[in-house]
Amino acid sequence: MQRSFDFICATAALILLCPVLALIALAIKLEDGGAVFYAHPRLGRSFRPFGLLKFRSMIPQADRMGGPVTVARDPRITRVGGFLRKYKLDELPQFVNVIKGDIQLVGARPEFAANVERFRAQYEILLRDRPGITDPATLAYRHEEEMFGTGDLQEVYFSEILPRKLELSLHYARQRTFRSDLALIFKTILGICQRSPSLKEMPNGLPLVMEQRKPGTRA
Repeated sequence: MQRSFDFICATAALILLCPVLALIALAIKLEDGGAVFYAHPRLGRSFRPFGLLKFRSMIPQADRMGGPVTVARDPRITRVGGFLRKYKLDELPQFVNVIKGDIQLVGARPEFAANVERFRAQYEILLRDRPGITDPATLAYRHEEEMFGTGDLQEVYFSEILPRKLELSLHYARQRTFRSDLALIFKTILGICQRSPSLKEMPNGLPLVMEQRKPGTRA
């Protein structure tokens, strides 16, 4: 049922958003003449590699000019790309990945192979299922590039942000239901325009994005 629900929703979204997708593609092409889409290499279910589709939001060959971690004012981000990233419009092509079965609507965000290997034990659990477009960690860190300050960006991501995201994703994976998935999709749509909390604003280092359940209650 879940796979059918994801397929129908993704197909409907692509059909309804066709005019928006066409305008975004035209804006990207007119800005610098480069490719409209970019396929990020990621690992999916059972560590199977696939290309995660996005509208290109950075200058051509940006991956050769720096690491995969980006900050809010990264000079590699184009003018159109900055707008797309702000409202998560660059993620819309991922509905194609949902239709293909690479990802699902709700699930832990797919990561680069190097990041997965660094946290292999956690991903051994998470990648028993397909990764997804959104989950509590995605919602909490929806504007994670704004959380970076100065210093080694890669180290901040590996030592602080990714471990917290994985903790949230693992917690949700253990108690998820179809109803909780629906609620999460709705919260994701509403939360696109909201600011993410900074690392210092998060109580005990973790954002409160899920309802706290009393002991003895069932999900």
